[in-house]
Amino acid sequence: MTEIKALRTPDERFANLPDWPFTPRYIEDLPGYEGLRMHYVDHGQHEGPTFLCIHGEPSWAYLFRKMAPVFVEAGYRFVAVDMFGFGRSDKPVDDEVYTYHFHRNALLAFVEYLNLRDICLVVQDWGGVLGLTLPMAAPARYTRLIVMNTGLPGGEEAPEGFAAWRAFNRSQPDLDVAALMKRATPILTDAEAAAYGAPFPDKSYKGGVRRFPELVMMKEQGKELTPASKEGVETSLAARKFWSEDWTGESFMAVGMADPVLGPPAMKALRKIIRNCPEPMEIDEAGHFVQEWGEPIAKAALKRFGL
Repeated sequence: MTEIKALRTPDERFANLPDWPFTPRYIEDLPGYEGLRMHYVDHGQHEGPTFLCIHGEPSWAYLFRKMAPVFVEAGYRFVAVDMFGFGRSDKPVDDEVYTYHFHRNALLAFVEYLNLRDICLVVQDWGGVLGLTLPMAAPARYTRLIVMNTGLPGGEEAPEGFAAWRAFNRSQPDLDVAALMKRATPILTDAEAAAYGAPFPDKSYKGGVRRFPELVMMKEQGKELTPASKEGVETSLAARKFWSEDWTGESFMAVGMADPVLGPPAMKALRKIIRNCPEPMEIDEAGHFVQEWGEPIAKAALKRFGL
């Protein structure tokens, strides 16, 4: 791998985060990503199921802080990873570094590196766009799924809500992440919103934030897919086939009903793809970042799974 210039958020930016007692762990030699440091947390028992939590845009592992105690107190393992460009992981400075397969292959390598098994995949937003493609690469590792406000786009025309978000993101190269999170999730305290902004001291750290909306495999009205957004289409369509035909594990779906981008219509479509996915848990007041209602979701999922 060609050396990638990257920034590393200073540790002091992550001091005294509300409700985040987890010790940071790092991988310095992830195969294929040598020279970049990936952050994750790993807490709880190493026997039984592992709840692998994958964040989306523009969040990080902190998003799962309300689900983690439920999994750990039930006696299970909680693992949450920060994708490159987010959280405490290193942040390549060149926006063009961030591609669909740059991210997906890093997640595949992470699962292999930790040799995770009996995985309950816990995903939302880009955590799902990418994470839902992981089990088909190693089906024996995955036994359960908790899926929230996400999708498996396959080159369709972007709905109005997403088109508006992509246009807004393009207009904000120095996106105020804390303010965005507070606006999208009004129940956040100022300290919690600041924790979401902590990874990004300035604009130069936000390449991953700028790039993710451009990678979504949806085209603009009257236009063709861009090269960046076309890259993941084949993989995503293969994942749809896997979930509808080959998935044999248990599933649990929770829907933030107030999400203007990946709300009820998108989740209804996704549920049709996931074999034997039961009726979803609907949370009327939750928006896109539905993990902020994570405690009842995690408890309901464990009950559904009989854990």
